[in-house]
Parts: sequence; C-alpha cells; structure tokens
Amino acid sequence: MTTYTARPIDPTVLKELRSADDAGRGMVPTTDEEGGAPLRCCLRRSEPGERIALVSYAPVRRWAAQAGAYDEVGPVFVHAEECGGPAAGSGYPLGDAHRVLRRYSAEGRILGGELVDTLDDEAFQRAFDDPDVVVVHVRAVEYGCFFYEVRRAS
Repeated sequence: MTTYTARPIDPTVLKELRSADDAGRGMVPTTDEEGGAPLRCCLRRSEPGERIALVSYAPVRRWAAQAGAYDEVGPVFVHAEECGGPAAGSGYPLGDAHRVLRRYSAEGRILGGELVDTLDDEAFQRAFDDPDVVVVHVRAVEYGCFFYEVRRAS
C-alpha cells in the first residue's frame, strides 16, 4: 500500500505553462514521433504521435514560502492540450531507472537527497523521517530534471 502521494503538475499550473512557461516563453507544441518522453502532466511516457511540448517549470516557487536561491527553472514535457492526469493507483511512476529523491523544507530549502534504485514506500519513509521535510522531488540522475513531487498522504 502506498503511504505517500506522487503528484503531477497541478492542472491550474499546467494551464499557465501552456500559455507562458516559467521562463516567460510561449508553448511550442510538437508531434512526438518516437514516444517515450516523461510527461509531468499525467506521469507516464508519451506515445508516438501524441502532441507534447517542452516547457520551463519552476517547481519550488509553486509551493515554497520563499523559494530564494532554490528557485530553479528546468525543462519538463507536458501534453500540449489538457489531459486526464495520472491513472488511478499508478503508485510511483517513471521509476524505471535510478532516481534522486531531493528533500525540501516548507521554506523551499534543500535538506538533502538520496540516490535510489527503486521508488517505493521505504525510500520515501527515509526521506520523510526528517520532520522538517514537507516535499520530496523525484528527479532524473543524469540531468537533475524534475519528474514529480511526493508528499505525505493526508
């Protein structure tokens, strides 16, 4: 049973990003000929032929009390049009490779991180053992790209 909740980019934020991303640029949709892009709107890989866009996203500024120096902006793939979001019960998606779990305080400060081979409750329990951790980002190892955030289940 999953104790923690993987969260895609919020639909309201996605609507904003499709208009102007967090770097101030307009969206440029493309047809994904090959598929396989990690979509942050529905937490799955794209299928060949889907319309997607690569947009700039600043995940910490969306929730932190004061993002400060940790207000990084990075690339994320999203569907070019509104989608249905993640499938129910999808657990911890996009976990098909090593990932970094980056821990954050309510103020948006990085409290540490861990390289993991498997995304599971045990990995997130270690991250949330620190009571100051309010959000954990799942990120790619190679480029540090944001995949999604995880919070304690309510």
